[in-house]
Amino acid sequence: MNLKTGDKVIIIAGKNKGNTGKISKILKRENKVIVEGANIIKKHLKPDANNQSGGIVEQEAPIHISNVMLIDPKNNKRTRVGFDYDKKNNKIRIARKSKEKID
Repeated sequence: MNLKTGDKVIIIAGKNKGNTGKISKILKRENKVIVEGANIIKKHLKPDANNQSGGIVEQEAPIHISNVMLIDPKNNKRTRVGFDYDKKNNKIRIARKSKEKID
């Protein structure tokens, strides 16, 4: 998986196309990510011990990982993620277009 928690991404497909945000959670088994402030849904909750009143809560829903792209830190445009090795032979992530180091 090329993306990590905390990466700034843009949504490239779906009802929230064009929105940007940071990845707050990655669901590896489902190949989905949760982006802060994007794909907001309304969830109906029953009253229980923790939530006495119940009600309708807005929360972020997962988005398939193929529908988001990393934002290049150099020019703030979307880019693919590549891999390279530094001088100490450690694997690092780079933005493909600008060859800028991401981490």
